[in-house]
Amino acid sequence: MESSNKIPSGKVSDYDRKTELKFFDDSKLGVKGLLDAGLTKIPRMFINDQHKTHTNPVSPSSPEGVPIIDFKGIDEDEVLRSQIIKKVVEACEKWGFFQVVNHGIPESVLNAMIDGVRGFHEQDDETKKVWYSRDSQTKVRFSSNFDLYKARMANWRDSLSCLMAPDPPLPEQLPAVCRDIVMEYSEQVVKLGLTLFQLLSEALGLHPNHLKDMGCAESILILGHYYRPCPEPQLTLGTSSHTDPDFFTILLQDQIGGLQVLHEDHWVDVPPIPGALVINMGDLLQLVSNNKFKSIFHRVLAKHVGPRISVACFFRGQKNGTRLYCPIKELLPEGNPPIYRETTINEYLTYYYSKGLDGNSSLPHFKL
Repeated sequence: MESSNKIPSGKVSDYDRKTELKFFDDSKLGVKGLLDAGLTKIPRMFINDQHKTHTNPVSPSSPEGVPIIDFKGIDEDEVLRSQIIKKVVEACEKWGFFQVVNHGIPESVLNAMIDGVRGFHEQDDETKKVWYSRDSQTKVRFSSNFDLYKARMANWRDSLSCLMAPDPPLPEQLPAVCRDIVMEYSEQVVKLGLTLFQLLSEALGLHPNHLKDMGCAESILILGHYYRPCPEPQLTLGTSSHTDPDFFTILLQDQIGGLQVLHEDHWVDVPPIPGALVINMGDLLQLVSNNKFKSIFHRVLAKHVGPRISVACFFRGQKNGTRLYCPIKELLPEGNPPIYRETTINEYLTYYYSKGLDGNSSLPHFKL
């Protein structure tokens, strides 16, 4: 892998990006493999011009931060539930993000999931290589940058992908090092996801089962991200600015930090809170809510410290289903026409993945 560090330093025309990408991909070792080989300068394929357009981040101590919502007692007190729903409405309309505490998943399970993802990525190379694939139909796979050959720049992260619904992998199809905790965490996060679908339905003024009955919870994808320390974090990003192609995402992050949300043209830190989970609205929820709830741009900074571990759980409808999604008719009173056309999950995902994380939302493509 030493040759990965020998990048042409001449004219731009001398730079063979395609060869660099293929060499990186063929190694099947991801970003971690570069650093294990002794890399001290990041390859040009990772240099991200988004770092040149930073707006001033809001301090984590600012009162204007991502909302924190306490779910304690949500199923025991109707008055408390209505207060929580009101907070959810405010967060989804203004931020598109919130952190949730007392969500029902034990902190021991959260910590074990972080450890499981770390354990997978820190296996010996030959064991981990077996899982490397760019086939999106593979239920369980290891890769680095799903859009490696499409995006203008690569991100400084590696990922373990597990499609846990509608047709979950058999236990033996999961890596042994994290098999048990992936199955346990998946079961627990699905329960929380169903609670969130009820709350979001009620927050939209709908029956609690409305979004679930639309098939919004039928597909669940878990991504375990591994962000190694970066020798030149000012030149790249852990994850480029993007929105999520789902109804919502439940994110577990460790205590290192780096996640930022774009709020009123400023990047705002989402500080890690022990035991908390980050919830963000996805493009599909913005579409079916006719822009009432917002899918907001977010990114992850590269850092000198690490590794940073995060686990993102994406809730979306079945990719191969024929169900059409469009703005919910109950949310379209007279004088409030639909903003988006009908689309299937497959059509939306196909478009999203075709362009990669290019810093632009996919939603405009589906506007009427």
